[in-house]
Amino acid sequence: MVYRRLNARAVVSCQHCGRESPLISHALGLCLDCIRKDFAQLFPLIEKAHSEARRPFNLPGQPPRSEEGQACHLCVNECRLSLEERSYCGVRINKENRLIGANAQKGNVSWYYDALPTNCVADWVCPGGTGTGYPHFAYSSRAEYGYKNLAVFYQACSFDCLFCQNWHYRYSATKQADVDAHELAQAVDGRTSCICYFGGDPTPQLPHALRASRLAQESNKDRILRICWETNGSMHPALLKQAAELSLDSGGCIKFDLKAWHEGLHIALCGVSNKRTLENFQLLAEYAQRRPSPPFLIASTLLVPGYVDKEEVSRIAAFISSLDPNIPYALLAFHPQFMMNDLPPTSQRHAQECLAEAKAQGLRRVRLGNTHLLGNYY
Repeated sequence: MVYRRLNARAVVSCQHCGRESPLISHALGLCLDCIRKDFAQLFPLIEKAHSEARRPFNLPGQPPRSEEGQACHLCVNECRLSLEERSYCGVRINKENRLIGANAQKGNVSWYYDALPTNCVADWVCPGGTGTGYPHFAYSSRAEYGYKNLAVFYQACSFDCLFCQNWHYRYSATKQADVDAHELAQAVDGRTSCICYFGGDPTPQLPHALRASRLAQESNKDRILRICWETNGSMHPALLKQAAELSLDSGGCIKFDLKAWHEGLHIALCGVSNKRTLENFQLLAEYAQRRPSPPFLIASTLLVPGYVDKEEVSRIAAFISSLDPNIPYALLAFHPQFMMNDLPPTSQRHAQECLAEAKAQGLRRVRLGNTHLLGNYY
């Protein structure tokens, strides 16, 4: 790759076509056009980029595929671990032909309280931020001032996003899972009106989150306690159905990060296919018909400069609209992080073009989030 400066910003040349641009990340060294057109040819370079990104955290470069190992079926990766091998997410290891690590009882997790209304991806449509669903699902007809969200951060992920905005969890992904589901459930107090599971991602430890949710609800009967999820959507559908029922019944929501449309681009950016995510999103759209308000299913896309362009957003928005044009869709401004810290923030022009594309596909509820991060350049 060739590096030089243009208007005080690094310029990288694509390893495949030679094109130079400040919107090519050195972590991939590939431009968007080449990834879309020649993905199969470039796959070895993409695999190498993800392996290098994961090595400092002692995480496997690719999902383990041992023919005779112990299988994990919690997510799309379907890891099969030989002796002493660790799962792609990092929270399980094969010891004496038994998978040990995170389970329904113990999790690798931390949490904190976030005063409502908060900066949640769904705050513009959810009960905590707007009062929608009052009085059955919200304590106020407006934003729930005086109440709080229990923000539960799972220290693992089934993806490997090179642009990860919470990438520091990787330092803890392989640590012992020692938080009991009962302990987490007891963190809910009288002013907690919702629990939001995120990370990382709740997917690799979903049995733990489901157990904690049920315990918390059992201890807080006859009052509002919404169960919400922010996820990449790669979990086994059977687990997703359990999470969906908890959210539907409690007034909570499920927020899916639809990171890219083209599968090759998704693998390049996130290390994993998006087929399961899209299938699961379609499954949830059917559930959403059971509770139109407050919104049950919400989508978001991070506008990564140089990679997640208006074509990606247009295709994602068309997919969402084909399921239900009333599904809320948030476009989020990118902040340089992790392996893509050499890219600029999302520009005003990029954001407005993507917003127009999403609306053009018939979606009725679209917004720009994190607008304070938007930059003023090309």
